[in-house]
Amino acid sequence: MSPVTRIATVTRHFSTTTTKMSSTSIPATMLAITQPDPKSTSLRLATVPTPKPAPNTSEHLIRIHTVSPCSGELLWPANFPPSTGRDLWIPCPDMAGTVVTAPESSPFKPGDEVYARANYLRNGGGSEYTISVTEELARRPNAISWVSTAAIPLSAQTAWQALFVQTGLGPVDGDAWKGKRVLVTAASGSVGSWVVQLAKVAGATVIGTAGTDNVDFVKSIGADEVVDYKATTLKDWVKVSGQVDVVIDCIGRKSLEDAWWTIKDDGILLSIFQPPEQVVPQGYSGNVKGRFFIMQPVREHLEGVTKLVNEGKVKGTVDSVWPVTQFEEAFKRVDSGKARGKVIIDFDLNRV
Repeated sequence: MSPVTRIATVTRHFSTTTTKMSSTSIPATMLAITQPDPKSTSLRLATVPTPKPAPNTSEHLIRIHTVSPCSGELLWPANFPPSTGRDLWIPCPDMAGTVVTAPESSPFKPGDEVYARANYLRNGGGSEYTISVTEELARRPNAISWVSTAAIPLSAQTAWQALFVQTGLGPVDGDAWKGKRVLVTAASGSVGSWVVQLAKVAGATVIGTAGTDNVDFVKSIGADEVVDYKATTLKDWVKVSGQVDVVIDCIGRKSLEDAWWTIKDDGILLSIFQPPEQVVPQGYSGNVKGRFFIMQPVREHLEGVTKLVNEGKVKGTVDSVWPVTQFEEAFKRVDSGKARGKVIIDFDLNRV
């Protein structure tokens, strides 16, 4: 099938399935972005059975509007295979959609507009329908588009948990952050930009690292100071500007290694990329404990983010939007490392 024919076929498929549906008119099959071989990063667009929520669980059927791929996620099945077998792999853990069916005990009802970061144990949202559970769902912010909504869950919850859970310093509205200096590496990235915004809302002084082209962007989202890593190193910067209380590392490797020098004794070094102890610089003798963590989808954390978005205090950043027929280009953009913010795949073709 040629690309033009495939797109025409997909468009006809959508024209019959994108209308509002009741639970009694759910189609037997759906269009999905699939990873046929979990050991390969190759993807294809396929027609697969529509999933069904398991009875007597917290599972909901969600009609997907927009999703966002995550950098490196196509390597997860091979490198971190789940303990339970799976015969279908669907990517894109960031999702935004409408509840189609919900269990009786759910706080959500059919027609509610929601968003979530899918738990790795289940498929992502890269399909017309997906399963999501009460524990990870939240009502989406009411003043932004479907596209902007899908840019939030994974990145924002990672930043929220790094700052307000993993550091032990307490919530966004607590007093512990006043007077703290927080350094964020890769501050223009999808997670780093959320760390900048949330730390600033909490009352901290925020320093971010970024390349020359992104210095102004990082300042625009609230950073008090931006370190241009193309012009100086963190080891040199700290000699002039002084040490910080907290480092949230979003990029690892050499940047994380240099970050050790910037932290006060008894300070906190968190990385979402790798265990900090893997790159302790030679000659370092400070008293800092590093910590690596992987975010888990938590409804209450996403609800906290939603509140701040609705109040206009924080926002997601969208790099680009692609129709589902161009999903391959969307993943290429993510893998390029050049995206500023999130890459979005839109299942509602008429809006793209």
